[in-house]
Amino acid sequence: MAGKRPLVPPTAGAALTALQQRLGYTFKDTALLRQALTHRSASSDNLERFEFLGDAALGFLIARILFHAVPKASEHQLTLMRASLVRKESLADVAREIDLGGCLRLGMGERKSGVARRASILADAFEALVGAVICDGGLEGGEGLVRRLFHDRIAAVADRDLKDPKTRLQEYLQMQHLAPPTYAIVERTGPDHARMFTVVCEAAAAAVQAKGRGRSRRDAEKAAADAVLRQLYRRQPAGHSAPGLGTGTASTSGRTETASEPPPARTVESPAATTPVARST
Repeated sequence: MAGKRPLVPPTAGAALTALQQRLGYTFKDTALLRQALTHRSASSDNLERFEFLGDAALGFLIARILFHAVPKASEHQLTLMRASLVRKESLADVAREIDLGGCLRLGMGERKSGVARRASILADAFEALVGAVICDGGLEGGEGLVRRLFHDRIAAVADRDLKDPKTRLQEYLQMQHLAPPTYAIVERTGPDHARMFTVVCEAAAAAVQAKGRGRSRRDAEKAAADAVLRQLYRRQPAGHSAPGLGTGTASTSGRTETASEPPPARTVESPAATTPVARST
């Protein structure tokens, strides 16, 4: 048709049917699905409005599912779990699992350039898909979709983020075949009944160091380990699973530096500290 930009491939009925089978959801109005699969390079009637809706709804739906699925998690833990699940890279991974990229309607040039494989495009398309499902089947339909597609991820992130940050950091470094972290007390402040500890955690083999504070040495070590995990999380490239974000309540990121391989994880006394402290792991 004159004036129309070519679409490759057309979203045929068979392709839509197969996608809906993978989703476990059947649209009452397939026009909504077609628009949610249409990139702006293909038509002015594209996925962007659905993306707007899906972006907002997905955060809420994940939050509601986590709220009921992990009753012992704190607000801080739930926030970190949700952030891990709705980050663009995670959404792109889900989109790949359902082959969403292969169903997108793109302009010819974008199709040839491989746009459908980009994480940002896949994440946007997945958000649009969630928005279209909500328009078709309400929040109930949207929540059912999210539960089905995120079931294993929610279980994994809940198990991961409820663990002690020191345990998760140790496990992560072991999986990367890196030496364990070290912990050093660098400051004690306050009277005996309100003592505050500051600890530096260093994963030297990963060139990461961070501080944490707490009312006990153990709490300060957890906070420092949590801060190191956050730095490692930010380093993860798209498509890679991230180390668990933790539950430390008083951590601050420290500087990154390169050091020689440390001995097994232990707590050591800094020159500024005055009271001997037992080794810990």
